[in-house]
Amino acid sequence: MVAGVGGPENDATRGRCAYQGAPGAFSHEACTDLRPWDEAVAYDTFEAAIDALKAGEVGCALIPVENSTIGRVEPAASLVDKAGLTIVSEVWRPIRLALMAPKGTNLRSVKTAESHPVALRQCPDSLAALGIEPVEAFDTAGAARAVAEAGDLTRAAVAPARAAEVYELSILRNDIQDSADNRTLFVLLSAAPG
Repeated sequence: MVAGVGGPENDATRGRCAYQGAPGAFSHEACTDLRPWDEAVAYDTFEAAIDALKAGEVGCALIPVENSTIGRVEPAASLVDKAGLTIVSEVWRPIRLALMAPKGTNLRSVKTAESHPVALRQCPDSLAALGIEPVEAFDTAGAARAVAEAGDLTRAAVAPARAAEVYELSILRNDIQDSADNRTLFVLLSAAPG
């Protein structure tokens, strides 16, 4: 059991945990690390993950609501505020961003880096120093998947290091977040009354 995120004995949250993003995203990492007894279930949007919880498709949802570098994670934080769901627990997690690209790519060939807008706002100085243009995508791991599928050596993704493993990409640079103490607050939501 991980402190602050409930345990498998909690019937209201056992079984399936919703998150926003593709496999390998920060929210996916949070689900698998903090709730290993649950099946992590991916949804394209924060709204879809919360709606799945309200509809009873999942027992809980793990949603990022604040980042130490950029503040509130929107639209997730506003959706949580309006959802009428119970916050069971919350936990701050370190966020380490990696720049990744197809095998054979080097930093000199990369022109763009794709990622979720929230992640891109955590590394603008690092990308600028490398001469790389940020490109918004729906998700960190989704960007990694798109870069892997394209096989274009001028395209990279900003995502968790695990996404490089999932999508067979090479990490060109670790820890490209602008703040060494970059962290995100995740809340565990339940439809059961608190």
